[in-house]
Amino acid sequence: MTASKPFAGKVAVVTGSTSGIGLGIARALAAEGANIVINGLGDVAAIEKERAGIETEFSVRCLYSPANMLSGEEIAGMVKLAVDELGSCDILVNNAGIQHVAPIDEFPDDKWQQIIQINLVAAFHSTKAALPSMKARGWGRIVNIGSAHALTASPYKSAYVAAKHGIAGMTKTVALETATAGITVNCICPGYVWTPLVERQIPDTMAARNMTREQVISDVMLQAQPTKKFVTIEEVAALAVFLCRNEAASITGSMMSIDGGWMAH
Repeated sequence: MTASKPFAGKVAVVTGSTSGIGLGIARALAAEGANIVINGLGDVAAIEKERAGIETEFSVRCLYSPANMLSGEEIAGMVKLAVDELGSCDILVNNAGIQHVAPIDEFPDDKWQQIIQINLVAAFHSTKAALPSMKARGWGRIVNIGSAHALTASPYKSAYVAAKHGIAGMTKTVALETATAGITVNCICPGYVWTPLVERQIPDTMAARNMTREQVISDVMLQAQPTKKFVTIEEVAALAVFLCRNEAASITGSMMSIDGGWMAH
């Protein structure tokens, strides 16, 4: 490890990292010297451009895993890819997530199952798969991307709020289980970040609340954030990087709000 590249020689697996927050975190970790496994959906050519760009820009190795977050077997295979091809899994960022907005009595059963599976159960499988490598090396960082909705609720998001509250509970439990193993486990809880996931929920929220697009942004998304600004991907990525540094070794089991003051209410 060097002062300029604190994660040189370490390997990070970031789920849901072909766009949005996950890609921002993957790039930020690569900038600090980590070799990366990215994962997620999207256009094959666009994903390859991002993968190759990370390698070229940051002089690290970057692999792509197409692991389906609905499959525990494929998630374990993604972690195995990191260990077999890059040598370890030192950092795990559980970021993959989906959203659906609807009143609970109209909430589609399949959407409920998918949200719980991808936002919560997938993190269980990846954590279970990554811990042996971390324990063997006596060092590890698990960063779960929660949400302000891991700490509070909003209408029409029953599955998402349930899953993110579950992530908060799992974060605390795994932190206690690994507290003497040189491993930290924390949960970043962003407010509204301008990402494709947030943009895609605007039409559903417009329908559920009978609002215009502008009203959804100002009266729903930014209503609870006193700054009246979206959190940026770069801000979330910087916090994730800090939580992975040795200086954060005593931060574990924490819910880290980055929400423009939302939780100050």
